[in-house]
Amino acid sequence: MKVLSLTARGFRNLEPLQFSPHEGLNVICGENAQGKTNLLEAMWLFTGGRSFRGAKDAELVRVGEEQAEIALSFFSQEREQTAGMTLRGGVRRASLNGVPKKGMAELVGRFCAVIFSPEHLSLVKGGPVERRAFLDSALCQVRPSYAALFSRYRHTLNQRNALLKDIARHAELLDTLPIWDERLCRYGEAIVRERRSYLERFSPLAAAHYEGISRGRERLELSYEPSFTGDLAQALRHARREDLRSGHTSVGPHRDDVSIQLSGMAARSFASQGQQRSAVLAMKLAEAGVLAQSCGEEPVVFLDDVLSELDAARQEYLLRQLHGRQVFLTGCELPGVIPESKDGGLFVMDRGVLKPQ
Repeated sequence: MKVLSLTARGFRNLEPLQFSPHEGLNVICGENAQGKTNLLEAMWLFTGGRSFRGAKDAELVRVGEEQAEIALSFFSQEREQTAGMTLRGGVRRASLNGVPKKGMAELVGRFCAVIFSPEHLSLVKGGPVERRAFLDSALCQVRPSYAALFSRYRHTLNQRNALLKDIARHAELLDTLPIWDERLCRYGEAIVRERRSYLERFSPLAAAHYEGISRGRERLELSYEPSFTGDLAQALRHARREDLRSGHTSVGPHRDDVSIQLSGMAARSFASQGQQRSAVLAMKLAEAGVLAQSCGEEPVVFLDDVLSELDAARQEYLLRQLHGRQVFLTGCELPGVIPESKDGGLFVMDRGVLKPQ
């Protein structure tokens, strides 16, 4: 899978641009706040996901503009394809190969990419929210139907939470709670199955990468940690009194976690900063590996100012593992470990203007 070209107008701080990257390593240098991350973000949106920075769609439109227009030409499934997107009033409209799409979910699985940014370094030392988000984002690309399943679960969860609050004022509504419990169980148990299945494929790859980074001195182990024991229906019944008191659903996949251990010890509590970064690096490489297995092509890889957070040995391992993939790497300075490549190139971003060097 390769990006052939990107055009953008009215997106973030980017001046109108037409970007034709190289097939290999594309290094984008520039000072902070010049638009490097915005460039990656524009391409990432075509995975069908939200901004990897957590931005709302309305924030993606350049100040003073009514709308943003971006278009991506990419090679996938042995042919050149084109995707277009318009963002206006916080609403996205998308097309694929000239055909309008009903929603962004229809782009999922067409253009596949992996993003690695400094924020991902919180995967190990951060809370369960970051790890769940990582797992769900990765799953959406591997199994496009998961995005719809997850959306149905979130909607049902919100409805159940609203009902829990209403029951405090209207006790007669308690009889309707089993209806939402049944729906939450149906979608929730499906989510847990999908997450466990993904981890079964993902964990051995992550462990192998960590072994390579640590040179066999330590082992990485990942496992799913549900917020309940037994089946979800039973857990909801046991937690009903507490849920009614708090007005929130206390058990379910929205409260689950992923355990990350290094040689039998909890990485969050006992791992050094270097070990934590090695674990995250192994996980991101494993994400790319599972995605390649699923779509039959190597995904595009975005490295957003991440090399500056890694020492020379980890930088070298990362770039060696990404050889043969199309990579977009941003940074304030040109890293010293960048290999020479005939199919790579250097670009400079300055005040929203991208120039080849």
